[in-house]
Amino acid sequence: MTAKLLFDFLVDQEKNTITVRREFAAGRQLVWDCHTKSELLEQWFAPKPWKARTKSMDFQEGGHWLYAMCGPDGEEHWGRMDYFSILPIESYKGWDGFCNAEGELNAQLPRAEWHSTFEELSDKTVVQTVVTYASLADLETVIQMGMKEGLTMALDQLEELLNALKK
Repeated sequence: MTAKLLFDFLVDQEKNTITVRREFAAGRQLVWDCHTKSELLEQWFAPKPWKARTKSMDFQEGGHWLYAMCGPDGEEHWGRMDYFSILPIESYKGWDGFCNAEGELNAQLPRAEWHSTFEELSDKTVVQTVVTYASLADLETVIQMGMKEGLTMALDQLEELLNALKK
C-alpha cells in the first residue's frame, strides 16, 4: 500500500458497522470495474495465498455474485452477494453472506448489508464501504474471523492490480 493514500477501517459497536475507506491512485471507472466485473474481482478479492473464484455473477439489481474463496490446500469457503441497488460508477448496495456452493445461505453465520460508494478526487478514487450487521454479536464474529486482516490484504492486491492495469 502506498503510504500517502488514505486507508481507514473503523468499527462502530453502537451501530454494528464497519466502515472501510480506501483511496486508490486510479480513475473511478477502473476502480468501479474492479468491483463489479468477476474477471477482475477474482484477481484481488481473496487475501493471499487464497484466490477468489466466481461460479456465477449477474451485476444488476436483483442479481448476485456467487463466489468461493479457495485456499492453497484446496479449501473452499463460499459467499454470495445479492445486489439490490446500483447507481453505475457511483454506488451499489447488496446483502453479503456465507453460503454453500449452490448459493444457499448459512443461517449460522452473519449476513450483512454492504453499501459501497466511489468518489473521484482528481486522479484518485476513494471507495467507502459501510458494512452493517444485525447485531453486535454478528459484528464481533466477523472481526474474530479476521475480516480486518483479510480485507486489508485484499485491498492491497486491488491496489497492485490497479497499478498493473494503468500501465
